[in-house]
Amino acid sequence: MQLLAGQDRLRLEFREFSAATAQRSDYLDASIPKLSTFHFVATLPPNAGPLELVVPIGAQVDYPVAYTVQIPSAHVSITRWLEEGMHESDPFAWVGRAPAARPAQARSDPTGRSDSSRIDDPDALPWPRQLALYLRLGFRHIVPDGADHMLFVLGLFFLGVTWRKLLSQTTVFTIAHATTLFLSTHGIFRLPSRYVEPAIALSIAWIAIENVVKPKLGPARLAIVFGFGLIHGLGFASSLSDVPFPKKDFVVALLGFNFGVDFGQLFVIGVAFLAVGWFRNESWFRRRIAIPCSLVIAAVGLSWAVQRIIFYIR
Repeated sequence: MQLLAGQDRLRLEFREFSAATAQRSDYLDASIPKLSTFHFVATLPPNAGPLELVVPIGAQVDYPVAYTVQIPSAHVSITRWLEEGMHESDPFAWVGRAPAARPAQARSDPTGRSDSSRIDDPDALPWPRQLALYLRLGFRHIVPDGADHMLFVLGLFFLGVTWRKLLSQTTVFTIAHATTLFLSTHGIFRLPSRYVEPAIALSIAWIAIENVVKPKLGPARLAIVFGFGLIHGLGFASSLSDVPFPKKDFVVALLGFNFGVDFGQLFVIGVAFLAVGWFRNESWFRRRIAIPCSLVIAAVGLSWAVQRIIFYIR
């Protein structure tokens, strides 16, 4: 594989390799991905084009492939990844965001999920900067990186565009995902991605279908949202498995991330409200907007579930 800056191929200097960490039973199961990290350093040439990872045609590569570019001097950290059949990543325009002739760190991270979460030494930052950093990270895990979480929130939205229904569901969802994120980050409770990722996709479909067949807010709906929130929290923890949380101000960082997630959810709801919320009191709103949108969300959730189940059993 090649990392290009415009038309120039960067000369990567190998620094370190971190082997995957997994339980012994996971190593015996070939369907469970074991993630390892390769750490390289390169010098960005002046006035070069955007960074792009290129996989030569015919290369024996186990997809998905992801790489994270870090420019510590500019506090830049961003991930690009390639799915099966892709040979070029989306470009990252770094010019103007980093000083010239300074090292950029490139890490291979085959998680299959985009994140902007690489942080070198969070304990070296004062707690206000840690709070801001993890707040931004939490927001980005919803917008734009968390397409599945965005669809789930939209499923909650289309149950009924009233503040009571939205606030009740999002509060329960927040409490649930914050709980499992805390437990998983501390290593108290975890589930393999092979179970979590399909379950997240199925939760999207379930909520959307329920909008169509049972459009009422009650204890059963809130219990379901809470249960799915627990699953989504495990999904957050899985995508954050390689992110170093500070030891000194761990609670601050975790709260910042959760608040960032909440702000991301509110942003999605706000955009949806601006798009269709004006018609929420119309007699045709449910028939023409809520039900068709819920059916589309359910179809996407089911297709994702099938894709993820097939991916993990191969």
